[in-house]
This record gives sequence, structure tokens and C-alpha cells, in this order.
Amino acid sequence: MAVLDRVQRGAYSNLQLNSSLQKANNDADRRLITNLVYGVLQHRLTLDYYLAPLVHQNLDDWVHALLLMSVYQYQYLDRVPAWAVTNEAIKIARFRGNAGIRRFVTGVLHAYLKQGPRDLKAITDPIQYWSIKESVPEWLVKELEKQYGKTQMMAILSSINQPAKISVRVNTSHLNVDAAQAQLAKEGIETTPSKVAQDGLIVDKGDLLHSAAFQNGLVTVQDESAMLAVEAMQLNGDETVLDACAAPGGKTGQIAACLAKGKGRVTALDIHPHKVQLIMKNMQRLGLAEVVDAQALDARKVDSTFADESFDRILVDAPCSGIGLMRRKPEIRYDKTLADSQHLHKIQLAILRAIAPKVKKGGIITYSTCTILGQENDATVQAFLKEQSSFKLLKVKTKRAIKSDRHSDTLTILPSDYGSDGFFIASLKRMK
Repeated sequence: MAVLDRVQRGAYSNLQLNSSLQKANNDADRRLITNLVYGVLQHRLTLDYYLAPLVHQNLDDWVHALLLMSVYQYQYLDRVPAWAVTNEAIKIARFRGNAGIRRFVTGVLHAYLKQGPRDLKAITDPIQYWSIKESVPEWLVKELEKQYGKTQMMAILSSINQPAKISVRVNTSHLNVDAAQAQLAKEGIETTPSKVAQDGLIVDKGDLLHSAAFQNGLVTVQDESAMLAVEAMQLNGDETVLDACAAPGGKTGQIAACLAKGKGRVTALDIHPHKVQLIMKNMQRLGLAEVVDAQALDARKVDSTFADESFDRILVDAPCSGIGLMRRKPEIRYDKTLADSQHLHKIQLAILRAIAPKVKKGGIITYSTCTILGQENDATVQAFLKEQSSFKLLKVKTKRAIKSDRHSDTLTILPSDYGSDGFFIASLKRMK
């Protein structure tokens, strides 16, 4: 409950959850805590809809979190009996609050169990229905329907509350995918090869983060969709590469692994010095620090540091709304607005403008985001091409030929496509 309380006040769910899990007594407790935190965040609007007829006053954040957590368990967890959930909630209300709060929580939960959840079919407005059913703000329902159509919108929203897969990228500078899979199996970690990314594995069972394979840098956690950006860069191993928005370094490490057997190098930038340190810490774990030069620099100010035509390839994994990460980071859906997305488009375009002169003629800029909103993706790319006549849009190609039958040159991966994160990639070649 304390984790939910802090997240509702703006803390990051993954950081708060990790801190809480370190204090858990056993794996069963860790699984339950994880389920409660992500489950409540994923279904928060639905849970509030269920509670609304029973709550007619403003609540302290912790009381709100306690009620949400209790109703989530009633509705979505079969293994925990309703009486046990109710008793635990009453104990917490008594301990943290006073007699009045205890009576209030007791009354709300007993009334809920007697009446049951409100019928979602009572919602007549289709936008509000999908907003409440899948727990996303109405502006996002409208935007997804506008950009993808009703059928695709429903598929996206129906997919984002499914459990997120744990995927890892094999550090191919050390071993191949088959060898990594065998090494993980020796440690009791069962995996399946990714159908999306060539160097990816899906973790089906086992404690990955405490494995020797992870700690020694043989594998690193990375979403399948995110691996495709570096695949699209068409690296041979001898290129000079700029990773313009690099932290925490997942794609930097992937680039470095491609360059490690050749003579290439990658320069990784981030605006925050502490994140630069994080990048290099990750490179040291992967055994790739010698291939990487990390610097604290705003990508919009590269002209102050790098000469024109310094790089064969540039990756711009741009700041974005992160809407493609809703399955993995459910609080994103409540934190972002349409205005945020429109503002980010301007930042993204400014970064592309700044780095454009730094790629060599014949070189490629790979532009990527972890959002599925067109204003940050195709609209940003088209605005750049309208200004920069020396660049040409290439069709994005990946190792497994993902969505190769599409009509667009850019590649958009929706959360509903493969059960991975939503992601966007564009390849921009400098012609002159």
C-alpha cells in the first residue's frame, strides 16, 4: 500500500517497487506485492468506477490506495479470500488511522461485497466506456481511435493490461543466442527465443537478475521492440556512431556489441551527468566500456562539441511520452497529456535539426521512440524531411523482417502486435 501511495503522489512505480521488494521475506511475498502494485495501477480508473457509489468524500491518499488495493483483490485475484482481504484492510485502517477511518473502510468494503461491482455496460458513451474498461484517460482513447481506427484502438487497449514479458538481449560480443540460452538453463532460467528481435530471449521461468549470466554481462534486460532500433541501423562493425539520447544505455550496449569485433566506436550522450555514469556502469558490466565514450551533453547542442560529418551512423532514441510502455509502466497513462505529446514533437524536431549536419553523406540517422502517437513519430519525421531536403526516408528493415508487408517506410510496433512494448523507428539517409 505504501508503494501505491507514493506512486499516486508522483513516484516511479518501478523504483518504488524495487525498493519494497528488497524488504520482502520470500518469493511469494514479492510476487504478491508486484501483482498488487501493477494491478492497481493498470486498473485504477476501473476500480474508482466500482468504488464511486460508495465513497462520497475526499480521501487521504493512503486510504484511497487501501480501498483500491482491496477492491483489486476482490475482482482480480482468486487465491486471496475476500474475508482475508477485508480483515487485512481493517487492520491497516486501525493501525494507520483512527476509529473513524476504520469504521469508514469497514463500511465501504462490506457494502462493496454485498452490492458487487457496477456494471460497465451502464456507460453509454463509447469513449468513456473504453476509458473506464481499460483504465486509460479519455484523451488517449480518442487519439488512438483517431490515428488507428476503432478496431485497432480496441486491440491496443485490450492488450496493455496483460502481464509484461521479461525479455533479455544476448550480449553477442561474448556469446551467441544458443550459448546464452544454454548458460541460462544451467542456472534454472527457462527461456524462449524472441520472435521479434534476433538477439532476444523471453524469460519464462527463473530468477534472472541474480543469475551469473546477468551479473557477468552475458545478457541484459531489454524489451524486444527496443532491440529493433539498433537492428535497423545496419551496422557492419567499423562505423563511428553517435547515440544522441543514450541513458540508461540499453541501445548503447547493443551498438557497442555490434562494433566490438570491428574497429568502430560509439559516443553516448545524455544531458544528466549522473545518467552518464549509469551508462558507463552498464557498459562495464557488459565488458564493452572500451568501445564507448559517454559524455554529458544536451543533444540539441552537439554543434559545440562535434564537427560536421563526424559520424557514419546516429541514433536518436528521442525523449517521448512513453505511451508505448503502458503495459510495463502503467502510471504513464495517467501522467501524460495530449499537450505533453505535442510539446515533445517540438523537442524531437529540435534534436534532429541539431544532429543532422553531424552525419556523413551516405550515413544514416535512425530515429526511434517508445510511443505510438503519430505527432511524435511520423509527424516529427515528415517535419524534418520537409526542412532537410538532403535526407531521404529509407524503409526500415529488421533481422526478422518484422511487418515487412507494411506500406509505410517507417515501422510502428503496437503493444497488441507481439505483446512487446509499443515502438517507432525511422531510417533517414543523408544523400548530399
